[in-house]
Amino acid sequence: MAQSSNNPKSASYDAYFEKVQSRKKLPLSLQETLTAAFARIPVSSFPQVPGGKVIEIPADTSIGDAVKILSESNIMSAPVKNPDIQHTTEWRERYLGIIDYAAIVLWVLESAGVAAAALSASSAAAAGVGAGAAGTLGALALGATGPVAVAGLTVAAVGVAVAGGIAADKAIAKDAPTAADKLGEDFYKVILQEEPFKSTTVKSILKSYRWAPFIPVATDSSMLSVLLLLSKYRLRNVPVIETGNSSIKNFITQSAVIQGLEGCRGRDWFDCISSNPISKLGLPFMTPDEVVGVQGDELVLEAFKKMRDNQIGGLPVVEGLNRKITGNVSIRDIRFLLLKPELFSNFRQLTIKDFINTVALATPETGKVNKPITCNPDSTLGDVIHTLASNLVHRIYVVDDTNGVIGVITLRDVISCFIFEPPNFFDNYFGFAAQEMLGH
Repeated sequence: MAQSSNNPKSASYDAYFEKVQSRKKLPLSLQETLTAAFARIPVSSFPQVPGGKVIEIPADTSIGDAVKILSESNIMSAPVKNPDIQHTTEWRERYLGIIDYAAIVLWVLESAGVAAAALSASSAAAAGVGAGAAGTLGALALGATGPVAVAGLTVAAVGVAVAGGIAADKAIAKDAPTAADKLGEDFYKVILQEEPFKSTTVKSILKSYRWAPFIPVATDSSMLSVLLLLSKYRLRNVPVIETGNSSIKNFITQSAVIQGLEGCRGRDWFDCISSNPISKLGLPFMTPDEVVGVQGDELVLEAFKKMRDNQIGGLPVVEGLNRKITGNVSIRDIRFLLLKPELFSNFRQLTIKDFINTVALATPETGKVNKPITCNPDSTLGDVIHTLASNLVHRIYVVDDTNGVIGVITLRDVISCFIFEPPNFFDNYFGFAAQEMLGH
C-alpha cells in the first residue's frame, strides 16, 4: 500500500490501483513472484530507444518546430534541455521538463480561448490590437511566461488578424472551440505564422501547460519503480539518468514497455497471465458510462477540450444510442491542425468527421488516424497486448456485438495487470520523486 495522503492526486493514484488489484483474479503468489522479479531487474537492462540516442528539444525551439520534431520522429514526447547550460553534472540544471502533445493541446486551447475573447469584441479596435500588443511587450519585458504571456501574444496576433480584415466577416463566438472553428484556417495560420505568436517557445509554455512532472530514475533503479510510475502514478514516460552524469541515457515510455511485453510472448510467466481473458483481469477498469466519447458532428477542438478536461489521450468517435464506434481521435492528431492548416481552409466549421476524412485523404497515415482499434470482452490479455504493440496505439476500445463501445483499455491498464506495489515501496524507493510528483 502506498503512502496515505490527503493530496487529491495521491488519493486518485491509490483509488485506481486499489480498483485494479481488487478486480484481478490472479493467484497472489504469482503476482508476488512477478513483482519481486521486476524489483530485481535494473533499469539499465531495458532496451535503448530506437537509434540509441534520446531525442531532446532545446527550450528555445518554437512550438511549431517542436511539433515537427515530434511528428517526424514519430514520438509523443521529448525531454527539454536548457540551451544555456552546456556542462553540468546536475540533471535539474540541464533539463527543464518534458514537452508532449498534451502540453501543446493545452496551449492551443488557451489560444482559442483568447481568440474567443477577441472575436467577441464589438470592433477591431476593441479586440485588443493596441492593448494586446502593449500587453505582449510588457509581458516579455517582465519575463512573464505561461498563460499570461501566451494570452498577450494571442490577443496581439488575433487583434492584428481582425484589424487586417481576416476575421472581419466571421460570426462572433462565445467559446474557445467555436471561436477557432469560426476563424477556420485563419486561426491556425495565426497560431504559427503571425508574429509575435509564431515565435512562442517551448520554454514559455513548459511549466504552465505541463501534463505530468519530469521524474527521472537512475540506471541502477529497479524496473518495478519504472512500471509503477508508468501505471499507478500515471506518467507516460520516465527518463533514465546515470548517477554522476546529467545526460539522459534512456527514455522509457508506456509504449516501449508494451513492446517489451510483446517480446516476452512464449515465456512461462507472460503466457500464464496473458492467456487469461481480459474479464478475468477485471478489464476494462471503467464502466461503459465512464467512457468519454465524441460525435462526428462536434467541432474538432471540442474533442481536444474533452481530452484536456478528462486528462486522457484519445476519444472514440461514436454514433447512435448504442454508441457504435466509427473512428478515433488521438491527442497527437493536433499536429495536423498545426502543421497542415491549408488542409482545412474550405471549412467554415471544422467537425470531427470532416477533420478525420480530410486527414485520411491527404496523408499516408489513414489507418493510424481514423481507424478505431477494438477488441471484444472475450479477448485475452495477450491479444490486447499484440494489437496495441503491432498497431503502435495507446488504447484499444472494447466493443459489444453491435460494435458499441463498452470500455477502453489503455497502456496504463495493461502494465498494471503485471504488478502490485509492495508495502512502503513508495516511501523507500521514490525519494525526491514523491514530492515532485504530488506537488506538480
